[in-house]
Amino acid sequence: MPESATDIARHAPHPSAVEATAALTRLAQRDEAILPGGIDTPHKWVLYLDKISVSFDGFKALNNLNLYIERGELRCVIGPNGAGKTTMMDVITGKTRPDEGQAYFDGRIDLLEHDEPEIAGWIGRKFQKPTVFVNHTVLENLELAGLRDKRVWPTLVKKTSAEDRDRSDAALRTIGLVEHAARPAGALSHGQKQWLEIGMLLMQNPRVLLVDEPVAGMTKQETETTAELLTSLAGEHSVVVVEHDMEFVRSIARRVTVLHEGHVLAEGSMDAIQNDPRVIEVYLGE
Repeated sequence: MPESATDIARHAPHPSAVEATAALTRLAQRDEAILPGGIDTPHKWVLYLDKISVSFDGFKALNNLNLYIERGELRCVIGPNGAGKTTMMDVITGKTRPDEGQAYFDGRIDLLEHDEPEIAGWIGRKFQKPTVFVNHTVLENLELAGLRDKRVWPTLVKKTSAEDRDRSDAALRTIGLVEHAARPAGALSHGQKQWLEIGMLLMQNPRVLLVDEPVAGMTKQETETTAELLTSLAGEHSVVVVEHDMEFVRSIARRVTVLHEGHVLAEGSMDAIQNDPRVIEVYLGE
């Protein structure tokens, strides 16, 4: 686990918010950031993936994928292993470049023109395994995540401002860890570490949260608390949850997208998805 100041700066999960904001401002002034032909459809969506295809050594991980997420929406994405869920998130966050297709954020920002650090200022991603600084307190983890300048020296000498404390306090309340603020993150339960990492993402003020299998390994009570947390974040944020736990998906689902062989097999309410014969055949089982 990263514990030295150098490691903290190197592994801090997000880039400079100032840089991301500056990039957003530059893009808002560029005609190239608007889709050719004046297409207005993407402007309805905070996240717009259209006809995305990705191949690895001849294998099509994504095959003409279309995904449209509304502002403030909570969307669940499900599908069998190999359906393309991870590759989809890799494209959204700039880790993987598609062979074909378009990817836009907030209706006008072409994600394919930007790298991971820039995109992370707008779209936060939480991986399945929590990555927190175990020897630092919960509060220190939040403060480190909120640093705008991730370089080593600024990290060492940065003093916490009143605004920073307010943001950290707000994050603690949101994730339900106020009473654990002074505890080392390594002493938290698995579920609490997951909530802490969500709080670390919130310190960056992302518009979109991508959350990968958030309840894997959680107790029933932790799972229920996580459902409440993610539901509460929708509205102010757009939340995309990739999950295999169908009981959990049922508890939070407003709209569900089913991926299969790199494309959208079905999309709709949970009731519609559960009764779709195609979904039953390839994923839910007879």
